[in-house]
Amino acid sequence: MSSSSIIARNISVEFPIYENSHRSLKKAVLNLTTGGRIGQDAGRHAIVRAIDDLSFSFTEGTRVGLVGHNGSGKTTLLRTLSGVYAPVRGELKVQGKIASLLDVSMGLDPDATGFENIYLRGILDGLKPARIRSKIDEIADFSELGDYLNLPVRTYSSGMMLRLAFAISTSVEADILIMDEWLSVGDAEFSLKAAQRLESLVGKASVLVVASHDPALVARVCNRKILMEQGKMISDEPVLPPVESEGQLVSQSAHLPH
Repeated sequence: MSSSSIIARNISVEFPIYENSHRSLKKAVLNLTTGGRIGQDAGRHAIVRAIDDLSFSFTEGTRVGLVGHNGSGKTTLLRTLSGVYAPVRGELKVQGKIASLLDVSMGLDPDATGFENIYLRGILDGLKPARIRSKIDEIADFSELGDYLNLPVRTYSSGMMLRLAFAISTSVEADILIMDEWLSVGDAEFSLKAAQRLESLVGKASVLVVASHDPALVARVCNRKILMEQGKMISDEPVLPPVESEGQLVSQSAHLPH
Protein backbone atom coordinates (compact mmCIF):
# COMPACT_ATOMS: atom_id res chain seq x y z
CA MET A 1 0.00 0.00 0.00
CA SER A 2 1.40 3.42 -1.00
CA SER A 3 2.27 5.83 1.77
CA SER A 4 0.58 9.21 2.06
CA SER A 5 2.32 12.29 0.70
CA ILE A 6 1.95 15.78 -0.72
CA ILE A 7 4.53 16.86 -3.28
CA ALA A 8 4.54 20.32 -4.84
CA ARG A 9 6.85 21.56 -7.59
CA ASN A 10 6.92 25.30 -8.31
CA ILE A 11 3.21 25.88 -7.66
CA SER A 12 1.68 29.35 -7.88
CA VAL A 13 -1.87 30.51 -7.16
CA GLU A 14 -3.20 33.79 -8.56
CA PHE A 15 -6.52 35.63 -8.28
CA PRO A 16 -7.62 38.01 -11.08
CA ILE A 17 -9.30 41.30 -10.22
CA TYR A 18 -11.86 42.07 -12.90
CA GLU A 19 -13.03 45.47 -11.64
CA ASN A 20 -10.14 47.79 -12.41
CA SER A 21 -11.51 51.19 -11.47
CA HIS A 22 -9.65 52.93 -8.65
CA ARG A 23 -6.87 50.43 -9.22
CA SER A 24 -4.22 52.38 -7.31
CA LEU A 25 -6.35 52.30 -4.16
CA LYS A 26 -7.11 48.60 -4.63
CA LYS A 27 -3.42 47.84 -5.11
CA ALA A 28 -2.60 49.57 -1.85
CA VAL A 29 -5.36 47.77 0.03
CA LEU A 30 -4.51 44.38 -1.47
CA ASN A 31 -0.83 44.75 -0.68
CA LEU A 32 -1.73 45.42 2.94
CA THR A 33 -4.41 42.75 3.35
CA THR A 34 -3.20 39.83 1.25
CA GLY A 35 0.55 40.10 1.35
CA GLY A 36 0.37 39.00 -2.30
CA ARG A 37 2.14 40.57 -5.23
CA ILE A 38 0.13 42.61 -7.71
CA GLY A 39 0.62 41.91 -11.41
CA GLN A 40 -1.35 41.57 -14.63
CA ASP A 41 -2.61 38.52 -16.50
CA ALA A 42 -2.73 38.07 -20.29
CA GLY A 43 -6.04 39.95 -20.42
CA ARG A 44 -4.45 42.94 -18.66
CA HIS A 45 -6.50 42.30 -15.52
CA ALA A 46 -4.86 43.03 -12.21
CA ILE A 47 -3.95 39.84 -10.33
CA VAL A 48 -2.88 38.94 -6.83
CA ARG A 49 -0.23 36.23 -6.58
CA ALA A 50 -1.16 34.61 -3.26
CA ILE A 51 1.19 31.61 -3.62
CA ASP A 52 4.49 32.23 -5.39
CA ASP A 53 6.54 29.35 -6.83
CA LEU A 54 6.47 26.95 -3.87
CA SER A 55 8.15 23.53 -3.84
CA PHE A 56 7.99 21.09 -0.92
CA SER A 57 7.46 17.47 0.03
CA PHE A 58 5.31 16.28 2.97
CA THR A 59 5.71 12.54 3.50
CA GLU A 60 4.52 9.89 5.98
CA GLY A 61 4.93 11.07 9.58
CA THR A 62 5.27 14.76 8.71
CA ARG A 63 3.59 17.23 11.08
CA VAL A 64 3.87 20.66 9.47
CA GLY A 65 3.14 23.95 11.23
CA LEU A 66 2.60 26.91 8.88
CA VAL A 67 3.41 30.22 10.55
CA GLY A 68 3.43 33.83 9.40
CA HIS A 69 1.38 37.00 9.70
CA ASN A 70 -2.16 37.35 8.36
CA GLY A 71 -2.05 37.52 4.57
CA SER A 72 1.21 35.59 4.26
CA GLY A 73 -0.48 32.86 2.18
CA LYS A 74 -1.02 30.17 4.83
CA THR A 75 -4.77 29.76 4.33
CA THR A 76 -4.46 29.94 0.53
CA LEU A 77 -1.88 27.15 0.67
CA LEU A 78 -4.13 25.03 2.89
CA ARG A 79 -7.05 25.53 0.50
CA THR A 80 -4.83 24.61 -2.43
CA LEU A 81 -3.72 21.40 -0.70
CA SER A 82 -7.40 20.64 0.00
CA GLY A 83 -8.37 21.07 -3.66
CA VAL A 84 -10.37 24.29 -3.21
CA TYR A 85 -7.93 26.25 -5.39
CA ALA A 86 -5.94 24.92 -8.34
CA PRO A 87 -2.39 26.10 -9.04
CA VAL A 88 -2.08 28.23 -12.19
CA ARG A 89 1.47 26.94 -12.62
CA GLY A 90 3.51 24.04 -11.31
CA GLU A 91 2.55 20.53 -10.26
CA LEU A 92 0.79 19.30 -7.11
CA LYS A 93 0.55 15.57 -6.35
CA VAL A 94 -1.45 14.22 -3.40
CA GLN A 95 -1.35 10.56 -2.35
CA GLY A 96 -3.99 9.57 0.23
CA LYS A 97 -7.42 10.67 1.45
CA ILE A 98 -7.62 14.26 2.71
CA ALA A 99 -9.80 15.58 5.56
CA SER A 100 -10.03 19.36 5.57
CA LEU A 101 -11.00 21.23 8.75
CA LEU A 102 -10.71 24.72 7.28
CA ASP A 103 -14.34 25.77 7.71
CA VAL A 104 -16.28 23.13 9.62
CA SER A 105 -19.61 24.90 8.96
CA MET A 106 -19.13 24.84 5.19
CA GLY A 107 -21.86 22.97 3.37
CA LEU A 108 -24.51 23.08 6.11
CA ASP A 109 -27.98 23.78 4.68
CA PRO A 110 -29.92 25.97 7.15
CA ASP A 111 -33.30 24.73 5.85
CA ALA A 112 -32.37 21.04 6.20
CA THR A 113 -32.58 19.15 9.49
CA GLY A 114 -29.54 18.10 11.46
CA PHE A 115 -29.91 14.51 10.25
CA GLU A 116 -30.29 15.65 6.63
CA ASN A 117 -27.16 17.76 6.96
CA ILE A 118 -25.21 14.72 8.12
CA TYR A 119 -26.12 13.06 4.82
CA LEU A 120 -25.35 16.20 2.78
CA ARG A 121 -21.92 16.67 4.32
CA GLY A 122 -21.16 12.98 3.96
CA ILE A 123 -21.93 13.17 0.25
CA LEU A 124 -19.70 16.26 -0.08
CA ASP A 125 -16.92 14.28 1.60
CA GLY A 126 -17.33 11.55 -1.00
CA LEU A 127 -18.90 8.94 1.29
CA LYS A 128 -21.39 6.39 0.01
CA PRO A 129 -24.91 6.38 1.58
CA ALA A 130 -24.29 3.10 3.42
CA ARG A 131 -21.13 4.54 4.96
CA ILE A 132 -22.98 7.69 6.02
CA ARG A 133 -25.75 5.64 7.65
CA SER A 134 -23.17 3.72 9.66
CA LYS A 135 -21.89 6.99 11.14
CA ILE A 136 -25.19 8.69 11.99
CA ASP A 137 -25.64 7.32 15.53
CA GLU A 138 -22.06 8.11 16.49
CA ILE A 139 -22.30 11.66 15.10
CA ALA A 140 -25.64 12.24 16.81
CA ASP A 141 -24.34 11.00 20.16
CA PHE A 142 -21.20 13.11 19.97
CA SER A 143 -23.10 16.30 19.05
CA GLU A 144 -25.40 15.91 22.11
CA LEU A 145 -28.18 17.67 20.14
CA GLY A 146 -30.83 15.01 20.74
CA ASP A 147 -34.24 15.83 19.24
CA TYR A 148 -32.88 19.05 17.74
CA LEU A 149 -31.43 16.90 14.97
CA ASN A 150 -34.99 16.57 13.65
CA LEU A 151 -35.32 20.36 13.34
CA PRO A 152 -34.00 22.71 10.62
CA VAL A 153 -30.48 23.92 11.33
CA ARG A 154 -31.67 27.55 11.06
CA THR A 155 -33.38 27.05 14.44
CA TYR A 156 -30.02 26.22 16.09
CA SER A 157 -27.92 28.61 18.11
CA SER A 158 -24.43 29.26 16.73
CA GLY A 159 -22.99 26.92 19.38
CA MET A 160 -25.36 24.10 18.40
CA MET A 161 -24.53 24.53 14.72
CA LEU A 162 -20.81 24.40 15.50
CA ARG A 163 -21.30 21.21 17.55
CA LEU A 164 -23.06 19.52 14.64
CA ALA A 165 -20.49 20.70 12.11
CA PHE A 166 -17.58 19.59 14.29
CA ALA A 167 -19.13 16.16 14.95
CA ILE A 168 -19.61 15.60 11.21
CA SER A 169 -16.22 16.97 10.11
CA THR A 170 -14.23 14.90 12.60
CA SER A 171 -16.09 11.66 11.91
CA VAL A 172 -14.13 10.92 8.74
CA GLU A 173 -10.95 8.87 8.71
CA ALA A 174 -8.21 10.39 6.58
CA ASP A 175 -4.56 9.90 5.71
CA ILE A 176 -3.89 13.64 5.44
CA LEU A 177 -5.37 16.23 7.82
CA ILE A 178 -5.47 19.92 6.82
CA MET A 179 -6.32 22.45 9.55
CA ASP A 180 -6.49 26.25 9.81
CA GLU A 181 -5.86 26.91 13.52
CA TRP A 182 -6.70 24.47 16.29
CA LEU A 183 -10.46 24.12 16.77
CA SER A 184 -12.16 25.02 20.04
CA VAL A 185 -15.83 24.14 20.33
CA GLY A 186 -18.59 24.89 22.83
CA ASP A 187 -18.60 25.02 26.61
CA ALA A 188 -15.83 23.66 28.83
CA GLU A 189 -17.18 20.10 29.06
CA PHE A 190 -17.88 19.72 25.33
CA SER A 191 -14.65 21.53 24.45
CA LEU A 192 -12.62 18.94 26.39
CA LYS A 193 -14.40 16.11 24.60
CA ALA A 194 -13.84 17.86 21.25
CA ALA A 195 -10.13 18.35 22.01
CA GLN A 196 -9.72 14.64 22.79
CA ARG A 197 -11.48 13.70 19.55
CA LEU A 198 -9.33 16.11 17.57
CA GLU A 199 -6.16 14.77 19.17
CA SER A 200 -7.17 11.25 18.19
CA LEU A 201 -7.83 12.35 14.61
CA VAL A 202 -4.46 14.07 14.42
CA GLY A 203 -2.69 11.06 15.91
CA LYS A 204 -4.15 8.72 13.30
CA ALA A 205 -3.31 10.92 10.31
CA SER A 206 -0.16 10.08 8.37
CA VAL A 207 0.40 13.72 7.41
CA LEU A 208 -0.74 16.86 9.28
CA VAL A 209 -0.60 20.42 7.94
CA VAL A 210 -1.84 23.08 10.37
CA ALA A 211 -1.63 26.87 10.23
CA SER A 212 -1.31 28.56 13.60
CA HIS A 213 -0.34 31.79 15.35
CA ASP A 214 0.44 29.85 18.54
CA PRO A 215 4.17 28.97 18.82
CA ALA A 216 3.51 26.66 21.79
CA LEU A 217 0.98 24.66 19.76
CA VAL A 218 3.40 24.28 16.85
CA ALA A 219 6.11 23.17 19.29
CA ARG A 220 3.85 20.52 20.85
CA VAL A 221 2.13 19.16 17.76
CA CYS A 222 4.55 19.61 14.85
CA ASN A 223 7.92 18.24 13.86
CA ARG A 224 8.46 20.76 11.06
CA LYS A 225 7.83 24.52 10.86
CA ILE A 226 7.47 26.59 7.69
CA LEU A 227 7.51 30.39 7.84
CA MET A 228 5.56 32.10 5.04
CA GLU A 229 5.66 35.68 3.86
CA GLN A 230 3.98 37.21 0.79
CA GLY A 231 3.16 33.78 -0.63
CA LYS A 232 6.71 32.47 -0.33
CA MET A 233 8.39 30.05 2.07
CA ILE A 234 10.97 32.03 4.02
CA SER A 235 12.24 29.11 6.09
CA ASP A 236 11.60 25.38 6.53
CA GLU A 237 13.12 23.89 9.67
CA PRO A 238 12.62 20.97 12.09
CA VAL A 239 10.82 21.47 15.40
CA LEU A 240 12.65 20.06 18.38
CA PRO A 241 10.53 17.97 20.79
CA PRO A 242 9.42 19.98 23.87
CA VAL A 243 10.63 19.03 27.32
CA GLU A 244 7.61 18.51 29.58
CA SER A 245 7.62 18.00 33.32
CA GLU A 246 6.20 14.76 34.69
CA GLY A 247 2.44 14.83 35.02
CA GLN A 248 2.02 17.96 32.90
CA LEU A 249 -1.32 18.02 31.10
CA VAL A 250 -1.70 19.36 27.59
CA SER A 251 -5.26 20.58 27.30
CA GLN A 252 -5.31 22.07 23.83
CA SER A 253 -3.28 19.63 21.75
CA ALA A 254 -1.82 16.18 21.65
CA HIS A 255 1.82 15.53 22.43
CA LEU A 256 2.65 13.57 19.34
CA PRO A 257 5.85 11.58 18.71
CA HIS A 258 8.35 13.35 16.47
